Amino acid sequence: MRKKRIGSSRRQSRSTRVTSLDVARHAGVSQSAVSRAFTEGASVSDAMSKRVLKSAREIGYRPNVLARSLITGRSNMVALVVAYLDNQFYPDALERFSRAFQEQGYHILIFLTPNGSDEKAQAVVVELLDYQVDGIVAASISLSERLTRRCQESGIPLLLFNRHQGKDGPASVTSDNFNGARRIAKFLVETGYRRIAHISGWRGSSTGREREDGFRQGLAEYGMSLVDCRDGMYDRQVAMEMARHMCSIEAHRPDAIFVGNDHMAFGVLDVLRHELNLRVPEDVAVVGYDDVEAASWKSYDLTTFSQPIAEMVDTTVAELLQRMETPDKPFSQTRLQGELILRGTTGRREKT
Repeated sequence: MRKKRIGSSRRQSRSTRVTSLDVARHAGVSQSAVSRAFTEGASVSDAMSKRVLKSAREIGYRPNVLARSLITGRSNMVALVVAYLDNQFYPDALERFSRAFQEQGYHILIFLTPNGSDEKAQAVVVELLDYQVDGIVAASISLSERLTRRCQESGIPLLLFNRHQGKDGPASVTSDNFNGARRIAKFLVETGYRRIAHISGWRGSSTGREREDGFRQGLAEYGMSLVDCRDGMYDRQVAMEMARHMCSIEAHRPDAIFVGNDHMAFGVLDVLRHELNLRVPEDVAVVGYDDVEAASWKSYDLTTFSQPIAEMVDTTVAELLQRMETPDKPFSQTRLQGELILRGTTGRREKT
């Protein structure tokens, strides 16, 4: 008697995709009944639905989401497009987005595209159209007018997160970067700092421009101006090099530096403390922006301006879902208020 090769049979069964037709045969129903059982809101009796779902579980059937989207017009997928993830603000936002959209029955697809590369952004948008996503959240990137228009023409709602492109751009959700940075300037001056410098975020971004402009405005209200300002490009290594230039010569050294985000500020603190052997805040105070989790760690203990990330994510999700239902809804720019968090990298100084 010939022995049955069980292992081979299992491998073969695993490599064969179970289809809706297999479910229909197993349950003894039509293929259209299977389709209705897996389509929300479709007309199907409870008994039929239970019968189909029971057969699907027994033979290991999973519906093809992309194929089903061709019928329903909805994929229940949202794309999150980001430029980079090394800044801790964005992994935190990503986790919050994933949970928030899942609660609404959606899944997230993540795409990376560098800032300033319209060609690569174009390729990403084309891929998103192929996936039939129901909406797009663009975080930390700017899209050209051409790409924005293409999303509109395809009927895919687009929302910018932590960026905006002016009153004529797509809908956006940000914190109030201008007034947040203005408040930092007020705090530093009233705390007694006089030689104040700024390592800005990328000037090609709305966040970088608004934080620098708000900080300058805040100083101007006290009759002061920056002693030095350099573009840190939202890059830790670049910001570290800027800190070396600013602080290596004692006669030119600022007594306080506002850094455009926490990711860069951590690098600046490492340079001041471990390369230049300066005391923080006694020799140089440092303020960041974002209030990521590491800012509260004892090794950094960073004074920073907290973006209301939970409120920003919730507002973005709610706004995008509304636009899915009302495609002609007018564009809006939402700016949410943050909070200055005082920690150990700043301290009271005598006014001179």
